[in-house]
Amino acid sequence: MRITLCPVRLDTPVTLQRHGDVLTINGEEFDFAGLPEGAVLPASAVASPFIAGDVAREGGELSLTLVLPHGAMAPQKTLFPDPLILNGDGPVDLPPYEVTDEH
Repeated sequence: MRITLCPVRLDTPVTLQRHGDVLTINGEEFDFAGLPEGAVLPASAVASPFIAGDVAREGGELSLTLVLPHGAMAPQKTLFPDPLILNGDGPVDLPPYEVTDEH
């Protein structure tokens, strides 16, 4: 699964888990197992404010764009994230919501 991240300033962080073709976003499951090879599901057909683009399956791989909420003090790796390539199941490590000054 390939996820392109779209950073957006929001007050609530997001959590993400993967299990096969099922993504769980902040506790809500989205099952893309029924999306056939070569098909594109418009973002408007997915009832989630975190899906920011179409969901497609090419070469057996799902690809989608996900809103990545961040705080006011987000680090560069959050503001300019690399795409995520997910090969396994479980919780997905996302760039940090923000950094805090510990001084």
